[in-house]
Amino acid sequence: MSAKAITTLPPSNIWPSLQIDPFLSYLAIECGLSENTIQAYRRDLLKFANYCHHQTLSNPDKITPRFLQNFAKSLFELKLATASIARHISAMKMFLRYHQLFNLVNRDLCSVLESPKTWQRIPRVLSKKNTIDLITAIDPNTQMYHRDKAIMELLYATGMRASEIADLQLDFINYQVRFIRCIGKGSKERIIPVHQTALDLISNYVKTLRQKVLKGGVSPLLFLSRTGRPLNRIAVWRIVTKCARHAGLVGKITPHTLRHCFGTHLLQGGADLRSVQEMLGHADVATTQIYTHVDGEQLKKIHKKYHPRP
Repeated sequence: MSAKAITTLPPSNIWPSLQIDPFLSYLAIECGLSENTIQAYRRDLLKFANYCHHQTLSNPDKITPRFLQNFAKSLFELKLATASIARHISAMKMFLRYHQLFNLVNRDLCSVLESPKTWQRIPRVLSKKNTIDLITAIDPNTQMYHRDKAIMELLYATGMRASEIADLQLDFINYQVRFIRCIGKGSKERIIPVHQTALDLISNYVKTLRQKVLKGGVSPLLFLSRTGRPLNRIAVWRIVTKCARHAGLVGKITPHTLRHCFGTHLLQGGADLRSVQEMLGHADVATTQIYTHVDGEQLKKIHKKYHPRP
């Protein structure tokens, strides 16, 4: 079968014996995975279901190690990104373990699935000056200026993800003790300190623009669209990219760039790794350690200062 044949997704109920929907419910309820992760796993598993359909395999107990290896090979033939293939295989491993847990398959098949090695890329981090230029590059003549200004300041002040900003509720902000309650991946809660400048911008937005877009309505969410509807993470992404253009910054700059800047600038300023891990909501401190890299300019200064040759 052509590898491209698996890219056409079947209906979610084409293989009820594969238990895709119950498995996704299990991930949400028992494992606490985020909605974005669950939807990505759903797309990956539907590709596998379609592969099974084309191979006329209708019973999960008939899956063999060779069958799984052929499916993994088809992913490489599609020329997917290494990270995408790794996620597909991770989804498959969890899926097979779920079937084994509930006695839907009678043997462990996960050992035959090996994820491709992925490079750990050093994230792009802006200089402190460029970061300030970015978060202040909002056009004051736009209708949503006060909202966008508060969002940009908050992204850098807290290191929150775009989805976390979009899901932020009005009562999650404590102006007195200057903390924000954040619900992150897997519904994990963390408390992040926030400086007064960001709080003042949020307060100004709430008292002025937010009331106008609500038009007498009620919403628990802090940031809203111009029509008073919930703001999604794509809208947050667009705000950041628009500011990057206005600031004259080249290259790909996203909300996650400000998250990288938050972590890196804190560590460069002397913050301890464990505290930064807590504020970013990383489950593993190894994820936070990537921000301990030294930037190129600092390396040049050290080399110039200490190397015996001029």
